[in-house]
Amino acid sequence: MHPAPRTLVHNRRLIGHKTHRTPMFYPQNRAELIFLANFDGSKQEMMEEQAQTERRSKTDILRQLQSDILRLQGFKPASGTAQDMGLGVINQAFPQACFPLGAIHEFMTANAEEGAAATGFLAGLLKPLMGEGYAVLWVRKEGSLFAPALHAFGITPHRVIFLELKKEKDILWAVEEALKCGALAAVIGELSELDFTASRRLQLAVENSKTTGFLLRSNPRNLQTTACVARWKIAALPSALDDDLPGIGFPRWQVELLKIRNGKPGRWVVQWKDEAFQVERPAAQPVAQPYTKIA
Repeated sequence: MHPAPRTLVHNRRLIGHKTHRTPMFYPQNRAELIFLANFDGSKQEMMEEQAQTERRSKTDILRQLQSDILRLQGFKPASGTAQDMGLGVINQAFPQACFPLGAIHEFMTANAEEGAAATGFLAGLLKPLMGEGYAVLWVRKEGSLFAPALHAFGITPHRVIFLELKKEKDILWAVEEALKCGALAAVIGELSELDFTASRRLQLAVENSKTTGFLLRSNPRNLQTTACVARWKIAALPSALDDDLPGIGFPRWQVELLKIRNGKPGRWVVQWKDEAFQVERPAAQPVAQPYTKIA
């Protein structure tokens, strides 16, 4: 009596009651050997191309997710025509290496000297934003700014609309309403106190209009968390004279980026020369402590 047939026999597969051995290809001559080598090489290239496509797909997905998150957080999407603010290496501190437009920036000042330095640096930022035909609204308590001095930063004063109000709550209201206007290049507000709720209202306004807002906060009593995208502190430095010649040099600041959402805070030495920013070098020490009020 014969034993029952086995269902699996090595590399054979069952076909009815018969078994069939899987055919194997063995090169019989040089031409077949070359064909087999080329086939294996083409197969390897196809696998590598597929792996690269998968890696590119993952990179594109991550880049798109990052753009979506930044847009939800109020950042103006970067594009091929993104505004160049002339900040050089400082751009590496910003998300997507692009100065955040359509957002709120606050400048912290502790005294009149820092206020003057912050105003000068801010004027340099306004020049590329204003372009050829845009205007800026500047809301303040009193006329502490000498408008003709804006010529030094490439700004014609008649394109800056100054609005003077007595109460700080009126300044905040005017700034919020102006930020809803997309026809303005920027809105500047001079105030001291700002809570999270008020800053959130300002940020929501610029997310719709894409107008950039700057707040010059002079000696605030309480430094609270705000919804502002960036927090700056500008300090004046001695001017650098050309060829050791006597006289007054070009404006020069220590620029500290204390806070930047999805970015990297840092400190730089910046000079304004030939109607442009010139980043001389990063400051020796990184930003270690937040702004503190100076009595």
